[in-house]
Amino acid sequence: MLTTLDYAIILLYFVGVAWFGARSGGRQRGTGDYFLGGRNVPWWAVCFSIVATETSTLTVIGVPAIAFGGTLTFIQMTFGYILARIVVALWFLPRYATGQMETAYEFLGHRFGDGMRATASVVFMATRLLADGVRLFATAIPIKVIFDSVQMPLTYPAIILGIGIVTAIYTLIGGIKAVIWMDVVQMFVYVGGAVAALVVLLNHVPGDWLARAVEAGKTQWLDTGAGKPLGENLTQPYWIVCAVLGGAVFGMASHGTDHLIVQRLLTCRATKDAQKALVVSGLVVFLQFALFLAIGILLWAHYGFVDFKTLGLERGDEVFPKFIIEGLPPGVSGLILAGILAAAMSTLSSSLNALASSSMSDVYRRFSGKDLEPARALYVGRVLTVVWAFVFIGFACLFRDTKNAVVELGLSIASFTYGGLLGVFVLGLVNKRARQTEAIAVFLTTIAVMTVVIFGVWYGNAGWVFAFRPSEDAIKAQGLKAIGWPWYTVIGSALTVALGSLIGALRRR
Repeated sequence: MLTTLDYAIILLYFVGVAWFGARSGGRQRGTGDYFLGGRNVPWWAVCFSIVATETSTLTVIGVPAIAFGGTLTFIQMTFGYILARIVVALWFLPRYATGQMETAYEFLGHRFGDGMRATASVVFMATRLLADGVRLFATAIPIKVIFDSVQMPLTYPAIILGIGIVTAIYTLIGGIKAVIWMDVVQMFVYVGGAVAALVVLLNHVPGDWLARAVEAGKTQWLDTGAGKPLGENLTQPYWIVCAVLGGAVFGMASHGTDHLIVQRLLTCRATKDAQKALVVSGLVVFLQFALFLAIGILLWAHYGFVDFKTLGLERGDEVFPKFIIEGLPPGVSGLILAGILAAAMSTLSSSLNALASSSMSDVYRRFSGKDLEPARALYVGRVLTVVWAFVFIGFACLFRDTKNAVVELGLSIASFTYGGLLGVFVLGLVNKRARQTEAIAVFLTTIAVMTVVIFGVWYGNAGWVFAFRPSEDAIKAQGLKAIGWPWYTVIGSALTVALGSLIGALRRR
């Protein structure tokens, strides 16, 4: 059970976050300072900020749950992530550096026109609301477990509201600089907590835990798909081809076209600094995934080699929070819970600032026709930050009844639009004759097609079938499995480029 020391650590963390976040942002004179930090942030801080932003609470509680209930094959995704960062660093970032861009979608505005820029920006906003809404909800899981254990039940919306308000305070005051420097602090908090949990687990698991894990196949990290039909492998998200290729394309979209990450890269002092920050962040993410997967295996051994249902839990994501409460010494539990909050707040603050930046630069300025004074623009940017904070809280509450693993849910949501976003960027880079009307048309068409593919294309006992949102009884009866989520971005981006090129060729004829 948690002690007074644990609660004191958590409270001190909340107070420290609000104070340090407000102080670290410095003075802002306009949106260039508020949204881009004056383009004077050191590369290593940007590197750690990227890592803290993309790992979030989904990593802290979701990745251990994957290893607890399965194997280590999730680690294959990082191979694709590293490859993606190299491609983005060499191909995308030099294009962004050619002008003083404030958002990733300014490139689309220069290449196609303001219509394409605004369309991509709006889709980005919707994607961030859904994907990061899952992340914010994920943070509420361990907090709810804690209060339930001490007979102080809180609802998910109440928890989400509290986290959202505290995060919005320092994001509102400090801008992107406060977000980045708080990300650096928060990363070391949650990594330190994870390392402490690893040490405690190693001292409390049975001596033969590794042999038992190997015997049960838990240590498998490479899934070659040998002996399975191709259709079956295409439904497995951690099949080596799906994980690496899908992870690479997904990483190109998330780090090359999503303003959540691109905004940080634009705060660097030079293109080389941004490239260094991006590539090194991939190596750090690999180490983090390895750390949390190891914790998942050790949790499985610690709890007697059983599944989460045997432990009386409703979902695998509750296993690590259960151990934090029951199995850690006083003070360490508080540290790790502060780390979970840190991971969530780093992602939420990043999203708030990125959404305010994109809505201000890509939508408000373009369609209001107003050339605001720096002080007025800064005021509008802060108002948008507050608006997005409350919208975020509302969206996060939508996911409280989901039964999916939150880490997979968060990643699969982004896959609806990431393919189209990446595809239209690539189309603009490789096809110099593509026009704005064509780009918008194929972009929106791709999102519609991907919605049909994600909900309607299944592989089962009779092979590939189309059944739009079949019932659970039909899924069980026919043995239906959806396409592995990493393929969504691959299919979407390829479809966008192919359709855009085909329409352009027909027009020229």
